[in-house]
Amino acid sequence: MEVSMPKPTFFNLNEGKRQILIGAAKKEFSRVSLYEASISNILKSAGIPRGSFYQYFEDKEDAFFYLLNEHTQERHEKFLNNLKTYNGDIFEAVTEIFHHTLNRSHTEGQNNFIKNVLLNMNYKIEKAFTKFLSKEELSKRYDEVYELVDWKSLNITNENQLYHVMQILSAVTFHNLVHSVSNQLSIEDAVSKYKLEINLLKTGLSKK
Repeated sequence: MEVSMPKPTFFNLNEGKRQILIGAAKKEFSRVSLYEASISNILKSAGIPRGSFYQYFEDKEDAFFYLLNEHTQERHEKFLNNLKTYNGDIFEAVTEIFHHTLNRSHTEGQNNFIKNVLLNMNYKIEKAFTKFLSKEELSKRYDEVYELVDWKSLNITNENQLYHVMQILSAVTFHNLVHSVSNQLSIEDAVSKYKLEINLLKTGLSKK
């Protein structure tokens, strides 16, 4: 999937103006879905003329995916930090990601960017949201991940197997996030369901 990027003029903005524009876009995409979002509302919040917006982004989709990619990168860094914190336990690392993401969707209330992302999912958004566990992202920083993962605790031996483990964990994590938000589960119920499924993966489904 081609990653949407702002125009070079966006990165030439001073930090203050860039944060105002980002904040205005996030406010609108937290209020409604990408397809209901209004560029006019972003302009009003940012206090800039319409022409200025198109100096920085091709359209509202570019602005949306910039925010989503930033969030995804943040989660990727948190995942790596979690691997360090939990001594390479990949299951604890993703569980913490799940809990952190879900907790933010609850504490920030109804007007929440990630909650809106999860409730208005399509294939392109899903790819962007889950890309930090993709083969492409994993290969970019494979050496770092390889060094952090506790291989002794896993019944795998190579890079390809690790990729598929990550894909399975990504699918379970993503499904549970969407299910929890869509069905308005409490954090306690959502985490309990998620941990049950993660533990099934850890222990295996077939008797020896």
